[in-house]
Amino acid sequence: MKFMKLGSKPDLFQSNGENIRYVATDLATDMIIRVGDIKFYLHKFPLLSKSARLQKLVAVSDTENNQELKIRDIPGGPAAFEICAKFCYGMTVTLNPYNVVLARCAAEYLEMYETIDKGNLVYKIEVFLNSSIFRTWKDSIIVFQSTKVLVPWSEELKIVSHCLDSIASKVSMETSKVNWSYTYNRKKSGNESPRKVIVPKDWWVEDLCDLSSDLYKRVIITIKTKGNVGSDVLGESLRAYTQKRLPWFGKKDEKKHGNDLKTRSLIEMIMELLPEEKEKETVSCGFLVHLLHACVVLECGGTRKKELMRRIGRELENVSVDDVAILDVDLVQELVAIFMMRDQSREDQDEFLEVKCVDSNAKVNVAKIIDGYLAEIAKDPCLQLLKFADLADMVSTLPRSTHDGIYRAIDMYLKEHPGIGKSEKKRICRLMDCRKLSPEACRHAVQNERLPLRVVVQVLFFEQVRSTTTTGEISEIPPGHGPTGGSRGSSRTATTNTEEEWGSVPTSEELKTLKGELEKGGEKASSKGKGVLTSKRIFMKVFSGKDKESDNGSSDTSESRSTNAEEMKSRRQSLS
Repeated sequence: MKFMKLGSKPDLFQSNGENIRYVATDLATDMIIRVGDIKFYLHKFPLLSKSARLQKLVAVSDTENNQELKIRDIPGGPAAFEICAKFCYGMTVTLNPYNVVLARCAAEYLEMYETIDKGNLVYKIEVFLNSSIFRTWKDSIIVFQSTKVLVPWSEELKIVSHCLDSIASKVSMETSKVNWSYTYNRKKSGNESPRKVIVPKDWWVEDLCDLSSDLYKRVIITIKTKGNVGSDVLGESLRAYTQKRLPWFGKKDEKKHGNDLKTRSLIEMIMELLPEEKEKETVSCGFLVHLLHACVVLECGGTRKKELMRRIGRELENVSVDDVAILDVDLVQELVAIFMMRDQSREDQDEFLEVKCVDSNAKVNVAKIIDGYLAEIAKDPCLQLLKFADLADMVSTLPRSTHDGIYRAIDMYLKEHPGIGKSEKKRICRLMDCRKLSPEACRHAVQNERLPLRVVVQVLFFEQVRSTTTTGEISEIPPGHGPTGGSRGSSRTATTNTEEEWGSVPTSEELKTLKGELEKGGEKASSKGKGVLTSKRIFMKVFSGKDKESDNGSSDTSESRSTNAEEMKSRRQSLS
């Protein structure tokens, strides 16, 4: 921190009670100046020799009878006046970033210019500000903070504009030119010396978090105007500032504290300061999600909320499960809908049209994120199956390397909702494709007592198929017999499976045989082939048998039985 000492004489100012200040000299005082509640007993000569304003006040007042001069509107009050008075006496005064604005505004009020006395206080403070304070990062921030209580003086004297320009210029400079010694990134680097560490782009972020919201807003606007800072760094600054001001920010279950109106104003300010979208440099999507959550909690304006949702939906693949987990399921459904659609502007109307050229990796990522989100919300015992299933349906057409994620979500839902009915279990299990489970997921599923027996059988069969495809003994999976009845895993195609197919189950002996065959996956090819034939017989029985325990208790007509018989015959021929 920079400082400047003025004067060389000892400080002779003393107090007599709480409201009296005087100079301890042999020479009697001949002037009383009242500043606020404080009376200063002083001498005319040193003060009038440097202050044009005091000269004017003395000229129009009766000071011969020790009448008080009252100064009510001096910026900085008694403390600022005392600094100026000590300078007039030549006493030692130390100026630093905390008191220099007080002194500068008070000196301006007292008109302590060069025209009155060479080397006067206004001149000396200006030199100190320009040569030291505005050249130093931390001092510029401290001075900028102190200007808030001295408006409009600090504005008129251009101290505020100089501070803004100083801060923004330092933020915008090349990191190689930054003398890095600031707390935020020093914490990140551990005990390593700052001189040996490459200065990161966000070295300045934490230091601005101490500013009040109105000052912070002015700094960010000035930084954005210069245009030399990436939107990702600006986004990090906004995130750090919001997190420090709102400890509950980004936390789902944390209760908010304080004035809702003030907090809402802060969130709306942050959204207003968000950098515009760019192709390469963007604000962290996780931060945008946390902002959206805060908007919902604080019931912020609809326009900004919609714009925020549109922005998140367009880059949904960049969020993490932890980020999106703080949102309720209805909001996530809206974000997925925005991802699946693009806002297309036509001459006559604006409407959402289906995405046709979304990057395949983005689709894979979104499917993975939503699977993880489903697993998180499945832990909620109050979550309705319809909301769970509808969200899963929305991403059912997106590509997945495996269905392990949706299986985990289904398993979690079944675990937390043990009382759901048979038809509901069927509905939720149709969301996954057993053919797309990894070997690890298959091993878990066959031991999972929460899954319907029907699903376990399918998992066992497809695992047998997978274990033998390399030998060439099975080349085709029976069509229409995945858990969803199709290759895409959509619950819409799953409706082709009849209730009888879902309800029919093998005997316990047959299931035991299947499990045994799965465990013998490392045996010889001939043994595998024999096991697969057994698996096929059991699998065909499972899918062609009558459902004696169907939910509606109805039986097939003769026409449907004939159709099923022909279908089963065709499937057996394809297997053999």
